[in-house]
Amino acid sequence: MLGGMFRSGAGTRHFASRIMRLQFLVVGVLIVLVTAGTLFASYDRVYSKAEDTSLTIARTVAVLPEVVEQVSRYAQQDKLDPQALAEGELQRLADAVIEQEQAYFVVITEDRGLRLSHPNPEELGQMVSTDPVALEGIEAVSREHGTLGESVRAKVPIYAASGDVVGEVSVGVTTDSLTGALLESFAWIVLFAVLAAAVAVFAGRVTVRRLKRQTLGLEPAEIAQLVRDQQAVLYGVTEGVMGIGADKRITVRNKAARQLLGLPHRTELEDVVGRHFESAGLDPRLVKAIKECDPAPVRIGANGNSLIARVNKVVRDGVDLGLVVLLHDVTTLEALGTKLDAVQDMADALRAQRHEFANRMHAVLGLINLGKIEQAEDYLREVMEAGPKIAQVPGLEAIQDAYLAAFISAKAVRAHELGIELRVSPQSMLFGQIASAHDAQDATAVLGNLLDNAFTAALSADAEPWVEIDLLSEGNTLHIAVADSGPGITTDEDVFARDVSTGSHLGNEHGRGVGLPLIKRLAQARSGDVWIADRGTDGSGAVFAARLPAVLAEPSSSENDHSEGVQL
Repeated sequence: MLGGMFRSGAGTRHFASRIMRLQFLVVGVLIVLVTAGTLFASYDRVYSKAEDTSLTIARTVAVLPEVVEQVSRYAQQDKLDPQALAEGELQRLADAVIEQEQAYFVVITEDRGLRLSHPNPEELGQMVSTDPVALEGIEAVSREHGTLGESVRAKVPIYAASGDVVGEVSVGVTTDSLTGALLESFAWIVLFAVLAAAVAVFAGRVTVRRLKRQTLGLEPAEIAQLVRDQQAVLYGVTEGVMGIGADKRITVRNKAARQLLGLPHRTELEDVVGRHFESAGLDPRLVKAIKECDPAPVRIGANGNSLIARVNKVVRDGVDLGLVVLLHDVTTLEALGTKLDAVQDMADALRAQRHEFANRMHAVLGLINLGKIEQAEDYLREVMEAGPKIAQVPGLEAIQDAYLAAFISAKAVRAHELGIELRVSPQSMLFGQIASAHDAQDATAVLGNLLDNAFTAALSADAEPWVEIDLLSEGNTLHIAVADSGPGITTDEDVFARDVSTGSHLGNEHGRGVGLPLIKRLAQARSGDVWIADRGTDGSGAVFAARLPAVLAEPSSSENDHSEGVQL
C-alpha cells in the first residue's frame, strides 16, 4: 500500500501540469471575454461618437444662412445645372468641411431630394440613393449603404425663413475610418492580453513550484493515500505516537498517546495539537528529550502509566520534517517484574532450605550407617519440631496464611545473608487467608518492595540492622506496615515519584525510582494505597504502610470475632 504511494502511473498527469492547464484555460477565457466586452464597448463608443459628430456637423451646416439661401433658391428652380452646382457655393462649403477631416462626405439636397453638393461631381443634380427622411422635418441618424459605401450618416432638415423644409443636409463618416479606430483599440487590447498571459504564466510557475515544495512533490492522490495510511497507522497501533513539526508544534497524536499521557480530547479547547511541545503539559524528561532530539529511551510516568518514550528525527530529501515520539506502555511489564521478583525470592529461599535439609539428611544417613538408630530418630524428631534453622523469623507463627508465611520466610533468607534481623511484630493479627493466587502475587509484590527498601535503609545506618513487619486483617482488607532501623527519610522529594532516588540525599536509601511508584499504582488499582506512616526524621527509622482491599478471603464468623475492632 505504501510502496506505490510515491509513484505516479505513466498515463497520469502531474498535478502541476493540470494546475497550469487550468490556469491557462481560465486566463484564456477571461481574455476572450474581456476582449469581446472591450471590443463591443469600443465599437459602440466609436459609432456613438461618429453619430454625434455627423449630427453636429449636419445641424451646423443646415442653419448656415448661405446654405438656407442657396437651397431655397435651388428649390424654386425646375431644372438644375450640374456644372453650376459643381462650381457653386454649396459645393465649396461641403468640400471645406471634408477637408477638415471631420466628415467623409457632406451632401446637401433641395426639397425634391436632388443633390446640390456631393464628393462625386457626376452625382450632382441626381436623386439621392438613400431615403431623404429629413425632408419630412425630422432628424435621423443611421448606418446605411450609399454610393460612397457603408457609412454612419446624419440627416437634418433645412428650414426656410417661412418655416418650410426646403432641403436636407446629410453628413457621413465611413465605416473604414471606424474600423481603423476599432483596430487601434483592438491592438491595445491584444497587447494587454499578451501581458496578462505572461503574468499568468509567471505566476503559475511560481505557484506550482511553491506547491511542489510544500507538498514534497506529492500528487493529490498520493497525499490522500498518505492521509489514509497515516490514519490507519496512527489509530491501528496500540503504542502512542505523537508528531512534532519543524516549528516544534504538535501536529498529530493518536488515541493511544492521548490516553497514555492523559492529554485532553481533541474536541476540547485544551487539545495539545497545534501547541508548542513545551506548553503542552508533557513530562519534563520527555520535553528535554524532544528539545535535545535524544533518541535514547526515556522512562517517564504519566496518567498513572509507566512509559518508555523514544524521540526520532524525520528527514526526507534533506528536508527536516520534525520529530516522531513513540510511547510504549511498560506498566504491566514492570508490575509483572515486581511479582516475578517475589517469586524469585521464594525460589531462592527454597533452594537455601533444600540445601539445609540435604545437610541434615546426610547427618541422619550417617547415623543410620553407624547403626545409631535411636540417635537418628531423636535427631529427626528435633528437626521436625524446630523446623529450618536458616533465617528463622520471630513471630511468624502469627501469620496463618501459607502464602505470606512462606514469602516472609523467603525474605528472611535474604535478610540473613545481609546480616539483617527480620521479625514479625507481636501486634500482628492476620486471621484471614489470601483469596487467590493472583491476590497473593499482588500482596507479595507490595510487601516484597517495602521489605527491599527497608533492607537498603537498615544497612545504611550505623546501628544493628533490623526490619519489622506488622500485618493486620480487617474483613477482606490486608493492612501492611514495614519499619526499619535506618536513618529515616531525609529528602523533601516525593519518594513515590518515578525516578526519584533518595539514596543521593544525606545517605537515605528509601526509594529506588521504580519499585515504590509501581506498588503504589498496584495498590491504587485495587482501591488501596501505599504511604509513609512515619518519616523517621528523629533517627528512629521510617515506617511505610499499605492497604490492599479484597486480598483476603471473606472471614468466617469466628474470624470476625477475633478481628473485630482491629484497625491499622
